[in-house]
Amino acid sequence: MMAASLLRRDKKATAAHLKVDLSRTDNSSGVRQLQELLDVVLNPETPAADTEALDWCKCLIAGGEGFEEFCKTVRSYDNATLCGLVWTANFVAYRCRTCGISPCMSLCAECFNNGDHTGHDFNMFRSQAGGACDCGDSNVMRETGFCRRHRLRTGENVPSIPRDLLLMSEMVLPRFILCIIQYLRDGYIESDTSTERDLQKVLQHLEPQISFLEELTKMGGAMRTVLTKILTNQQIFKELSMGKEENLFAKKNYDKYLSALKNSGLVSVEEKAQGANADVAVGAEGGAGAMVLLGNAAPASPDESNKEEDQDAGQSVGQRKRVKLSSSTKDPCIIESLKHKCFLEELLFWTIKYEFPQKMVTFLLNMLPDQDYKITFTKTFVQHYAFIMKTLMKSHESDTMSNRIVHISVQLFSNEELARHVTEECQLLDIMVTVLLYMMESCLIKSELQDEENSRHVVVNCSEALLKNNTYWPLVSDFINILSHQSVAKKFLEDHSLLMLWMSFVSFFQGMNLNKRELNEHVEFESQTYYAAFAAELEACAQPMWGLLTHCKVKETQEYTKTVVRYCLETLQIWFDAIGFNDEPAPNQVTFHLPLHRYYAMFLSKAVKCQGLDLDSLLPDQEMLMKIMVHPLQIQASLSEIHSNMWVRNGLQIKGQAMTYVQSHFCNSMIDPDIYLLQVCASRLDPDYFISSVFERFKVVDLLTMASQHQNAALDSEQERPMLEGALTFLVILTSLRVHLGMTDDEILRAEMVSQLCMNDRTHSALLDLIPENPNPKSGIVPGSCSFEEMLSAVADFKAPVFEPGGSMQQGMYTPKAEVWEKEFDPIMVVLRTVYRREVQSAMDRYSAFLKQSGLHTGNPWPPYKERTPLHPCYKGLTKLLHCKTLHIVIFTLLYKVWMDHQNMSEHVLCMVMYLIELGLDNQVQDNKQEEEPCIEEHCHDSWFPGTNLLSNLHHVINFVRVRVPETAPEVKREAPPSTSTEASSYGQNLREAQVFSLVAERRRKFQEIINRSNTEAAQVVRPKSSSTRWVPPGTPPQLVTEILEIRESMLSLLIKLHQKLSSKQNYLSPSWLDDMDTSRHTHGDGITAIERILTKAAARSSQIKRSIQDICGKTCPPVPPKKNNPSDKKTMDKEERRQRARERQQKLLAEFASRQKSFMETAMDVESPETEAAMDLGASEVMESEVLYDCVICGQSGPSTEDRPTGLVVLLQASSVLGHRCKNQEAKKLPTSDEEHIYAADTCGVSHDVMLTLMQRFFKDSSCLQSVSIGWDGGVYVQTCGHTLHIDCHKSYMESLRNDQVLQGFSVDKGEFTCPLCRQFANSVLPCRPGRGTDAGAWHSSSNKKTLVLVKEVEDLQERLAPFPTESNLTKEMELVIKDVKNTTQRKYMDYGKNPGSPDNDFLFMYSVARTNLELELVHRGGNLCSGGASAAAKRSCLNQLFHVLAMHMRLYSIDSAYNPWTKLTQVIERREADDFDDDERPEVPMLFRDIPSLLIIFVLTMPQPLRKEHFTCVVKMLYNLQFTQALAALSIKFSPEERQAWSTSGALKKNAANAETSFEALLSHVISELSKDKSVYKVNAEETSMLMSGVWSPQSIEFSLQQLCLPFLRLSCLLQHHLYGDTLTGCLEEEEFPSLAVCLGLLASAPQPSNTAHSASCLQWAVDAFGLVTQWCAEVTGLSQMQAEQSLTLLVQEPEWAAPRLLQLPDNYNVIFQYYHRKACTACKKVPKDPALCLVCGAFVCLKGVCCKQQGICECVLHSQHCGAATGIFLLINASVIIIIRGHRFCLWGSVYLDAHGEEDRDLRRGKPLFLCEERYRVLEQQWVSHTFDHINKRWGPHYNGL
Repeated sequence: MMAASLLRRDKKATAAHLKVDLSRTDNSSGVRQLQELLDVVLNPETPAADTEALDWCKCLIAGGEGFEEFCKTVRSYDNATLCGLVWTANFVAYRCRTCGISPCMSLCAECFNNGDHTGHDFNMFRSQAGGACDCGDSNVMRETGFCRRHRLRTGENVPSIPRDLLLMSEMVLPRFILCIIQYLRDGYIESDTSTERDLQKVLQHLEPQISFLEELTKMGGAMRTVLTKILTNQQIFKELSMGKEENLFAKKNYDKYLSALKNSGLVSVEEKAQGANADVAVGAEGGAGAMVLLGNAAPASPDESNKEEDQDAGQSVGQRKRVKLSSSTKDPCIIESLKHKCFLEELLFWTIKYEFPQKMVTFLLNMLPDQDYKITFTKTFVQHYAFIMKTLMKSHESDTMSNRIVHISVQLFSNEELARHVTEECQLLDIMVTVLLYMMESCLIKSELQDEENSRHVVVNCSEALLKNNTYWPLVSDFINILSHQSVAKKFLEDHSLLMLWMSFVSFFQGMNLNKRELNEHVEFESQTYYAAFAAELEACAQPMWGLLTHCKVKETQEYTKTVVRYCLETLQIWFDAIGFNDEPAPNQVTFHLPLHRYYAMFLSKAVKCQGLDLDSLLPDQEMLMKIMVHPLQIQASLSEIHSNMWVRNGLQIKGQAMTYVQSHFCNSMIDPDIYLLQVCASRLDPDYFISSVFERFKVVDLLTMASQHQNAALDSEQERPMLEGALTFLVILTSLRVHLGMTDDEILRAEMVSQLCMNDRTHSALLDLIPENPNPKSGIVPGSCSFEEMLSAVADFKAPVFEPGGSMQQGMYTPKAEVWEKEFDPIMVVLRTVYRREVQSAMDRYSAFLKQSGLHTGNPWPPYKERTPLHPCYKGLTKLLHCKTLHIVIFTLLYKVWMDHQNMSEHVLCMVMYLIELGLDNQVQDNKQEEEPCIEEHCHDSWFPGTNLLSNLHHVINFVRVRVPETAPEVKREAPPSTSTEASSYGQNLREAQVFSLVAERRRKFQEIINRSNTEAAQVVRPKSSSTRWVPPGTPPQLVTEILEIRESMLSLLIKLHQKLSSKQNYLSPSWLDDMDTSRHTHGDGITAIERILTKAAARSSQIKRSIQDICGKTCPPVPPKKNNPSDKKTMDKEERRQRARERQQKLLAEFASRQKSFMETAMDVESPETEAAMDLGASEVMESEVLYDCVICGQSGPSTEDRPTGLVVLLQASSVLGHRCKNQEAKKLPTSDEEHIYAADTCGVSHDVMLTLMQRFFKDSSCLQSVSIGWDGGVYVQTCGHTLHIDCHKSYMESLRNDQVLQGFSVDKGEFTCPLCRQFANSVLPCRPGRGTDAGAWHSSSNKKTLVLVKEVEDLQERLAPFPTESNLTKEMELVIKDVKNTTQRKYMDYGKNPGSPDNDFLFMYSVARTNLELELVHRGGNLCSGGASAAAKRSCLNQLFHVLAMHMRLYSIDSAYNPWTKLTQVIERREADDFDDDERPEVPMLFRDIPSLLIIFVLTMPQPLRKEHFTCVVKMLYNLQFTQALAALSIKFSPEERQAWSTSGALKKNAANAETSFEALLSHVISELSKDKSVYKVNAEETSMLMSGVWSPQSIEFSLQQLCLPFLRLSCLLQHHLYGDTLTGCLEEEEFPSLAVCLGLLASAPQPSNTAHSASCLQWAVDAFGLVTQWCAEVTGLSQMQAEQSLTLLVQEPEWAAPRLLQLPDNYNVIFQYYHRKACTACKKVPKDPALCLVCGAFVCLKGVCCKQQGICECVLHSQHCGAATGIFLLINASVIIIIRGHRFCLWGSVYLDAHGEEDRDLRRGKPLFLCEERYRVLEQQWVSHTFDHINKRWGPHYNGL
């Protein structure tokens, strides 16, 4: 019982004692003691939650020292050279494409920032599945990208590790790991009832143990080596795994493990027992009866092809499809159950069983830097691969599990070295393909394509969860990953049996998700399976294909391509047989999924383009080609049908499929290979057969007749035109597209880029996304190819992001260069790449706009014809399509029909026909015959055209055509054609000559011919004569009759006639026009230009054609004598003229309309541009007119505002703290981006005003304090208007209607919010306008010449006069309501500053502060001064006049007690009462020198009877100026040093007796200094400080300047107030002249002094009484304060200087600086790292967005902060999204981002992760909107936030 005694001892002591024992040479007793101790400590029967065992292990491993110290010691021996940091989902990592060898390479932020990646192509990303840092691993990345730490650290300089350091670890850890494994075995319940919860519980208990393992791995290389030894040593596993014999628990535990192992292979144990022979068919899990045959069949040599495969597939069709796993599957591990040989294997096994718990995954990955471990672990992982797949398929959490699997596998398989090793040793490829096959077999169904009854083909069922949820994704992604390594891919391509297996896997997707056209009812339920189908084909088939193709780029790899092509063809043949395909596709069904065709196409293309193989050697016989062509052609026809609305009954999803098929991520794996394959077939098959097949597939055969009427069995008449256009467009694409037929990669990239840019201007990221990835990988530059950026700068111009004042933010865009429009715009490529049809129109509109602008063409242009790159010689056969009779007959017919105006023809049809003719002219077939051989008419009685060459057929005249028409057709009623003299031949001969044409018959015959012809003849294609027997399709309605039409036209003559028709002029083409043709203007233009271009080309290529053209022109246009004016000509002429006049009239109207709209915008919508000056100035206009009239924007009536029916201004009231955030410093504060930087709020305007008020309230009487300062710096109420007025009763009914209207747009009617009915500006109240009293306006304005004293007395009397109590009327009621609104706008805390809340004094303070806030804000909006003068934009929207009136009415209710009326103290020297009269508790009033002068001014104005005469206003200003000046003197004197003070005092004293002493600042200054030095001198304190502060000497000039600066704020406010009350204009001036100019304006100076800089502030003084006496009295109030300390008086005396304009924080230029500091920063309130961190851009506070952690009373932190910091306006930068949100009251909006990437784009949510830089322009706009309070008007998308932000 040694263990028991050990347990009782102290853990540390025991550990030390054991360590000594164990380090002896004979350590047997120590070992025994340790084992016994561990038996007790690590007993798996004790619950895992007990941490005692863990503590013991820590102590034992540390061998007696502290565990922390032990960790440090071990770390110092760390010899790892890799970073290997493992992260989980949502971690922010980096990827650098310049440094990466593998595309999966990633770096942690630390390694990235410590490496040098300047100028590299990198991005930051949020990890989805987790990952690990590759720094230091040269297999995955280039060494130049390593960070400093991993570049230098090679293991040499690390000291070797002392043996005894890890001795205990080696002894203890095996037992510890076993203990964990035993817990895992014990906790696992096999049955299906085991819910996830139980597994989670087991894992939760084990959390500390697994975390401990993770800690160990982080100790560095030394410890990892020990762990690797333990995990991979088979001996240890043998000894420990089964447990000791006598231990019952261990035995049971081991049995549990064995039973869990049972079904870990692909074949379950029972089934293996059933059949000893290897050929047993094994039931796949829950599949559709498809079986996998596993076992070791005899190796089939590749040459035997797949005969036995075929017989095998023949048995029991549809029930079981057999797939042979060839003998190369040597590894029985996939098939049989697993056997484990070491701890690592069992640990991985349980990790899989428990569905990859995150902690376990992290532990297993943390070990990877150890090379030995890495290899063993990879092999183990591969060995468990099948088991992983089975577990994944059963899992309920397959998404999470997928991510965890990939988290591991991407670390293993991205390393080429390792991947190759495992491929060779563990048959990795066999395992992967087998496992994928097995997985897909669980969800196969019978294919219904073609022959539903007898089809033997099976496809995957797209509605199964496996496909719908992309469960196969991790396995496929691993497969793609290993195929990216050349060595592995080559092994795959060399292994024929594997290729065959892979082809059978691909064929499971061939024909999946079949669509059947609904013909009667609309489909009830729209299935969305197509998402799954497209994703599956892209991921499981196309991606591996592209992977393989990258390794088939050079001649040496020819064999691989040949093999793949051979197997593709074999599998295709099997597929055709299985679906029972003969020659016609089944009608009304289409599948978009033909991966086998696409594999075949892409390998063909590669073979010809890169490997120099001959195409014909890879092609099958003609019959097979005809089969191969059918399904891709079916898709092209179906696309056209879908766009012609023939599939509407199948719902929207079928449109979705058609779009996805051509969409940029899919097109190069879908439509491109399909078109290429059709091009290959067309180049090798008989052209007549091909062309007729196309028209038949597109169902427009019946339409191709010369008759004006026909019957179409397949189409409704409205579908005929789009289908015909579709067929022709397809032919044009087919014959002109060169993507796989000879274009280089650079040319392809250029063409793709141009076509995308032509549709629309694009941002850089949109372009990257829209350009197909293959064959142009955008990431990483392929050597020898042009990079994306270079190409972009070659074809496009960058348009920098402009900012519209309306607030809609533009991104940086690329737009095509002019020469691109001119030379490279390719409508065919655009049509091929458009997802939406409207994009084609958009491209054409942009093209025609370009032509207009550059003056190349003014009308409606046709799509330009573009010359093509020459065809690769292999595909020359494609031009035969353009030179075949069938096509020429169709062209002839269509030209005729367009000319005759038959129904369902269109300009588009004509345009495509022309395109085909022109292509034919440009691509001549190389014939040996001489081209100009005259054609003998007699030889072609029975056939339309003599030969196949387009040139010779162009001028061939066709005389008669026999057509089948319905009896009702107009052709039938006609008599036989009259025989004219020229037509001497009998009518019968015409009959014989008449041409008949039937496309269908032609095709059938060709088909038979090709099928019957033996292969020897295949070389010489014999063209049979076109027989004239008419072929009547069976079942035609009887009323068709045969008629003969006289045509007598050739294609040429029809072209010339169409030219006339289009140009609507008779003699447009004179016979000689060809000679004086200017060819340069031919490229751009409409149909006329196109015909001229074609005729010119044809004439240039053949002299005969030139002659014919001149003939025809001569015939059709006899020269017309000039004098005769045809009446019909006159008609057309009039028509033209009338049209012209109408057009002019319209233009005129439009112009007038536009100008009206513009003027409305200027007056009404000024929000858009706060800068524009405008004349509409409410304040000014109102006072001048005798009676102001208002227009009501609701009822439209105009009239005055009356007591009964008041009119109001639409206003928006909002609380604002913008003023409070002003600082003294002009520079904005910087946002802190490190722990050293901070922001201090103490120096803001709001804080300093608070400090002053609090200080006053300590010493002075509360009521007096509340009249000495203003509040409203924080949370003041700002009132703004759009300038529109309405009757208040109209407004009420308007609000009612809004309340009943349920569709509300982002505002809350219950809170009184609405939008102005006229300009839609946001508002929330109506401010009543006072009835205009025009009568006394004059008197009230005129200045009188009364003496100052008289005026002072008058003002005093006015103040004494009690206000007549307002009579109750609608107007007063409304005014009261507005006051209530104003109070409700802000929070209580911004209103109650007094000692007793709710007192009248409090109310009084709040009211006059509202006026102050609005005046101050207007000053800020004017730029902080009045130099600009004029009615600024702010004034235009200002409603101060009305606001003052409302406030005045309200404030007249409070009269000021005359004893305390400041007016008396301003204007009279009062005898001082003795101090002892004061009660002790009665505090003194605030001294005059401490009071805020603008506040006094506003109080006086608001409390005197309205309207106030201007002379009285001026008098008030003058008296207050005296006080302001004295305050300035006092404030200045404090800044002097004692010596200077002495000097100024004495020099000024001499001037006291001079005549102008009262207006001389020296005299007054010396008086102030001497007065303030009395009694309790204010100056005592600062003797030491000031000497430090002011080094300079004060000169009279500097004093004068300072005095002006101190008085200016008061003058500015007075002036503004005067401007609003009396409508005086503000004159602009220079900044230096602001003081005198304002003084004159206010009447303080009679006129500005001439050299304006000589203005003296003192000369504005006008004293009512003796100046010195008054000043003495004011100073005495200060020095006489008994309670107050000198420094406190100082604080109140030193006036605040001017405040700088409000600024948002200054942000760093690079966004990464903010992101790196803040995205991991812990919140100050809850101490956690927020999920969505946000920053306040006003004060820099760091808050949790939407964080429940920081909620208070149900309000989240951002909303709380916005109330506290901005009085309900908050501007927050969301760190993880780089965007800014605005919170305004109860609403919020996304404002956009101020950080843009190098291409001028936002990156919302940092999805692209490119470096972002501050866009100063946008940030200024944001700041400007904040300062001008226009967020509500400019940003349109608001929503309620419900306090949840």
